[in-house]
Amino acid sequence: MATPDDRRYTDQHEWALVQGTDGTSTVVRVGITDHAQDALGDIVFVQLPEVGAEVAPGTPMGEVESTKSVSDVYAPVTGVVAAVNTRLSDAPETINADPYGEGWLVDIAVPGEGGDPIGQLLDADAYQAVVEGS
Repeated sequence: MATPDDRRYTDQHEWALVQGTDGTSTVVRVGITDHAQDALGDIVFVQLPEVGAEVAPGTPMGEVESTKSVSDVYAPVTGVVAAVNTRLSDAPETINADPYGEGWLVDIAVPGEGGDPIGQLLDADAYQAVVEGS
């Protein structure tokens, strides 16, 4: 399974990728990993937070429902939801087809100038070790 090295990961199987900064915050795009979508099976429903919702690391911010189970999606960073992938309401299977691209879930605006809001998360090699250990 693919684990792109251009992003960071959580041990709960979310990925985070810095999209850019607007001077007052850094925008981080979040989705679930290829491993997670594969383990879930066919995704049939996605519940995402509202734009403007405050999120914090390790706290649930939505759900992904498959034919097998329902799984929480956890925020990897502290911030405010800046955008949600509205296409997923009509086509949740996009997550299965393209978990690292069109299947993204939310953009989170992380307050503060500069810095690396996802630096404390797992890199691709460390995440792969988590997957292989489970």
